[in-house]
Amino acid sequence: MNATERNGIKTLGLLSGGLDSTIAVKLMLRLGYDVTVLNFMSPFCNCTKKHDGCKSAAHQLAGELGIEIKAVFMGEEYIDMLRAPKHGYGKGINPCLDCRIMMFKQAKKAMEEIGAKFIFTGEVLSQRPMSQMRNRLHQIENESGLKGLIVRPLSAALLEPTTPEKMGWIDRNEMLSISGRSRKPQIEIGREMGMDEENFCSSGGCLLTDGHFAGRMRDLLSHTEKTSVAQTRLLRVGRHFRVSDNCKVIVGRNEAENEKLEKMAAAGDLFVRVRDFKGPMVLISGSEHGPTAGDGSKNAAALAAGIAVRYSDAPKDEDVEVEVITPGSAANSSLFSRAISESQIEGMRV
Repeated sequence: MNATERNGIKTLGLLSGGLDSTIAVKLMLRLGYDVTVLNFMSPFCNCTKKHDGCKSAAHQLAGELGIEIKAVFMGEEYIDMLRAPKHGYGKGINPCLDCRIMMFKQAKKAMEEIGAKFIFTGEVLSQRPMSQMRNRLHQIENESGLKGLIVRPLSAALLEPTTPEKMGWIDRNEMLSISGRSRKPQIEIGREMGMDEENFCSSGGCLLTDGHFAGRMRDLLSHTEKTSVAQTRLLRVGRHFRVSDNCKVIVGRNEAENEKLEKMAAAGDLFVRVRDFKGPMVLISGSEHGPTAGDGSKNAAALAAGIAVRYSDAPKDEDVEVEVITPGSAANSSLFSRAISESQIEGMRV
């Protein structure tokens, strides 16, 4: 089958914006397929790319290549899955297998909507132990309802024939035979394709594999029955302290984080800030600003004030004035507090 004949074969590619998926898309276009791409994002994408991240890179590439791109954001349904993934977690709180199955189920719907004959990806055999070993690839196909319909051009010459190959839509001799964790073959192919070397990174990473972030996510899930996307985004910013089952205190670490916290405050949240001394913006986040669990003599605002003093330039051994700010209201108040002790603060740190 030549390129002219293939031009009538519509395919759907998964494009993250990283090197592997970019090579896969360019290869399929070079072979003459009619390509549409799908770009997935979740609240836990941690792209390491310069500029505006992998979503921007994927859309920019699609524009350069003149192909249609569809964006899919996996939000609260992804967080719900994260609470109890069928196939468990990796080293952090990353549900890699369930994540891929969820993505491919979404891709299957999109494939059917646009009339594509199959899906292709930039996956590389044995590159990622949780989702790209041979048995895992089969499992993902079966559980997503796409058995035989996922083509992996970078490794297809090493994998079992897919339905598109059996139908004559794919020629195995035109597919690649890359496997393993080394990225040298992809980098060489990227150079041959004329790609800018600043794009030779992977598609980024997942915050759920990061031990520190995973700890914060576990804390959030254990203290919320229904977790919002906005709550997960807050986990990226500042120092976090759990002051009660329903309430956290978040301390900006620099001016940029102070500004982010101000923008990310939800209805009912409060801020505290030390008056007359340089210090952070401190967000009281949660539905409970009253007595903290197990200690009716102290409330969240008082604890947040002590934390604010602790991270400010104010003297640590005397009471200083702290503003309590209600976003969107002029009815602010103040209280006097001194710095919380190191032992107290460590017991609350998330």
